[in-house]
Amino acid sequence: MHAGKGIQLRPIAEVASTLGLAWGDLEPYGTDKAKIPLRLFPQSAHPAPLVVVTAITPTPAGEGKTTTSIGLVDGLAKFGKRPVLTIRQPSLGPLFGRKGGGTGGGKATAQPATDINLHFTGDFHAIESAHNFLAAMADHAAHSGGIAGFTGESISWRRVTDAEDRALRRVVTGIGGRADGPLRETGFDISAASEIMAILALARDYDDLRARLSDIVVGWTSDDRPVTAAEIQAVGSMMVLLKDALKPNLVQTAEGNPAIVHTGPFGNIAHGCSSIVADQLARACGDYVVTEAGFGADLGFEKFMDIKVRQGGAHPSAAVVVATVRGLKWHGGIEMDAMAAPNVKAVHGGSANLRHAIQIVNRYGLPAVVAINRFPQDAPEELAEVKRAALEAGAVAAVEAKGFAEGGEGMRELAEAVVGAVEGGSAKVRLLYDDGARITSKVESLATQLFMASEVTWGPRTRTTARRFEQNGWDFPICIAKTHLSISANPRLRGAPEGHIFPVSELRVAAGARQVICLAGDIMTLPGLPAQPNAYDIDLTRDGEVVGLLGT
Repeated sequence: MHAGKGIQLRPIAEVASTLGLAWGDLEPYGTDKAKIPLRLFPQSAHPAPLVVVTAITPTPAGEGKTTTSIGLVDGLAKFGKRPVLTIRQPSLGPLFGRKGGGTGGGKATAQPATDINLHFTGDFHAIESAHNFLAAMADHAAHSGGIAGFTGESISWRRVTDAEDRALRRVVTGIGGRADGPLRETGFDISAASEIMAILALARDYDDLRARLSDIVVGWTSDDRPVTAAEIQAVGSMMVLLKDALKPNLVQTAEGNPAIVHTGPFGNIAHGCSSIVADQLARACGDYVVTEAGFGADLGFEKFMDIKVRQGGAHPSAAVVVATVRGLKWHGGIEMDAMAAPNVKAVHGGSANLRHAIQIVNRYGLPAVVAINRFPQDAPEELAEVKRAALEAGAVAAVEAKGFAEGGEGMRELAEAVVGAVEGGSAKVRLLYDDGARITSKVESLATQLFMASEVTWGPRTRTTARRFEQNGWDFPICIAKTHLSISANPRLRGAPEGHIFPVSELRVAAGARQVICLAGDIMTLPGLPAQPNAYDIDLTRDGEVVGLLGT
């Protein structure tokens, strides 16, 4: 079976058999992907250890976290293990925007990459449909007047789209009169920021999914009582729309190792992790599981621990921190047009960001292995400086990762280091704050201990909102929505800035996802297309071949 670019894939039935799954019981989508019903999940008395891949703060140079995750799985297979990959599904917004595909690169890819990057098995469509159906039901409830004190103006549930469309950030709906109402100002978020996306990533089964959907808050009555999806009778229809989306998707790496690609919350405005059920399945079927958390250690990894693990996700046994020489040069003050020249001083300066990422991993009780994603122009003295800085900061190992150029063969050393970290047994998971702490205290802990801020400033009514959430019993973890380009909330601050102000502009509740979302700084929950979007280069040939998708 071909996947383009000379890649020969294993039959997906054969991949399923390596997981102990009978092909006849699965739900195939074509010949190269399948869904796995929850009832088929095998049970294991000794679930496989979980390794979470994170990174330094992202830079324009690109760190290659997904490429490293995929390459590590292929490297573990070369090392004699039975690994399984669990990663998120890419969003169409970044695909057609600036970031491109989310299936790795070079010889370390998830396949069929084109399908995974596009419509795949329809999960994003199902999530978007369920989300927007709930918006329609909320409008209907306000229009019908069946709930006392619930009007169009008091609806808080926004709609979503999977396109980067800045014109939809703020809109007015229902302008045709009462028959088309209610008239209200609202807006769109990107689908990856949907609370329903987060719920799918965290739900353990259909009963948990139903309970979480029921708790979604769509608005407030005039006497400050929350109105839920259960109250407007939308849950049953959403369950039907999402019945297949909760089932994980089975594909493979370019080297034929099993990969489970499921759900896709963003790491900067959502919790940024693939699903709990994907990890559950993988841990029962392999002997090592590699998963990826969104963006840097201060965002995706923190949320992996404080949200996903706290809500029933498996405790990881180790973390891989991906870094590049180019990325550390950027954090050391070098611009992209000067990256080619060796600069050990800049690497040393930028290594403060790597040190901070390692410290975050250690703060949560995990051993850190640094993977230096190798580029051809990296100088030996620059690589030596990265290794020195990583080991001094507390990493148990720092090795070069060559998955892009060499596939699994170039990841053997990293695989050996990861196995050593896991078998060392030093992981003792510690979360950052107690469940019962005040919302403001949780935010301040994150801001000062992880983001290195000197203080938190609270926008208008944010403290009042926090108290109202607590009065409703929403004792939830915090999901920080901030720039991914800095440890701080200011994207211009590189490296490991200290003493800055952390500005909280808004608090939102995601009661179904069991999170309080804290918007900090100038953060957009619906990105816009860049000046030169990838969409300019994407096309279909006369032979039906998709071209121009980055990462495929």
